[in-house]
Amino acid sequence: MNGEVERRVVSKDGHNNIRIDNVDGMVKLYLHDLWTTVVDMKWRYKLSLFVSTFFTTWFFFGMLFYLIAMAHNDLNTNQASNHTPCVMNVATLTGAYLFSLESQTTIGYGFRHISEECPLAILTLVLQLVLTGLAEIFVTGAFLAKLARPKKRSETVKFSKLALVSKHKGQLCVMVRVANMRRSPLVQCQLSGKLLYPYVTEEGEKIQLHQESVDFQFDSNEQCPFLVMPLIFYHVLNESSPLASLTAETLKVRNFELVVTLNAIMESTASTCQSRTSYVPQEFRWGYEFKPVLFGTHGGKFVTDFNYFDEIQISNDTLLLQESRNEKLMLENEYRKESEEESADNNKRT
Repeated sequence: MNGEVERRVVSKDGHNNIRIDNVDGMVKLYLHDLWTTVVDMKWRYKLSLFVSTFFTTWFFFGMLFYLIAMAHNDLNTNQASNHTPCVMNVATLTGAYLFSLESQTTIGYGFRHISEECPLAILTLVLQLVLTGLAEIFVTGAFLAKLARPKKRSETVKFSKLALVSKHKGQLCVMVRVANMRRSPLVQCQLSGKLLYPYVTEEGEKIQLHQESVDFQFDSNEQCPFLVMPLIFYHVLNESSPLASLTAETLKVRNFELVVTLNAIMESTASTCQSRTSYVPQEFRWGYEFKPVLFGTHGGKFVTDFNYFDEIQISNDTLLLQESRNEKLMLENEYRKESEEESADNNKRT
């Protein structure tokens, strides 16, 4: 895998890395679901749409009032004394634009106002208020919907940069640490995973991204009651795990991506939020565990120090294994040394 470009389906910050190309009628499909299209717009496009909606409708209906005034001969300076304009004091396009703006924003009529002379002008005014009211409701609703989306809440959920593999309660586990960066807790938190890797079926079909579920648990439960402090979620590498064959040696040559997703409910709004990240083999550490991040204070409170959030240390099992290996090597060296000394004595005697 050295020298290859690292490809991810999901980036470390949780964004989708899959691009959609060559779809016939993509614009038509987006227009069929206009609400979702507007809500998913980037902020710069949404602000532009919000502002342009007002300016466009003001100018469009201002132009209509100007054409009505032109057709009614209201723009003629040599008018009869008994001539009543459709819209009083509108003699230019600027005046018609200002009248449209005053009507749509319900500022109130003063210098410019509509008369009873033109039913067409009255109908245009009613049509403007109805259509622009609907347009403003749609754009403003989409604007507020984007502000209220729980997507921003998920950005305050932090995942560990590395996934660790070591023993927990006597079982070999994959461990991931998750933290809530706000004081308001997330409730009913559940961590789930998807293992993505190339796969060849028995029929010889090559699947570039085969998916298998990876279940994480907090201690012995699939859910934790609330996330108010950094917690470690575990996936047991048993016979049913798609990572059961993973070892410290095969980890260096395996090609896979573990996508981890946290689903939780915000206590303040009862809305569901989702946050995700991914881990590739280079981001796994075998035989390590996370350092503690929670410390007590003299005032009876706890402090979470995020300077240690991504810090790791060799697990006790790994240390014991290394000590046993070192002891074994020492015994072997001593035995080899005694054997060499005995053979040397025998050679002297002979």
